[in-house]
Amino acid sequence: MTRDDDPAIEYSPLSGQVTQDGETVEVHIFRAPGSTAGWALEVVDSDGGATVWEDLFVSDGDAYAEFRAVVESAGIASFRLDLPTAMKH
Repeated sequence: MTRDDDPAIEYSPLSGQVTQDGETVEVHIFRAPGSTAGWALEVVDSDGGATVWEDLFVSDGDAYAEFRAVVESAGIASFRLDLPTAMKH
């Protein structure tokens, strides 16, 4: 599914592919159009495994900052679901 396939979801311009240390993930930051409830964060690894945050973020910038904080502290490979030490975010 692409972003254009679902008009009922508003994607942040901060969404997109991120590659670091040979690993590529897709960052999805989204909400219902016009919603004030907050932004959801999902990171999809190269095998299609998804890491989804349970809490919403006040802004798309806050969601992206959380993604970057995890990458800085645990590495981008921490999003791979086949790792034995996979983290819950």
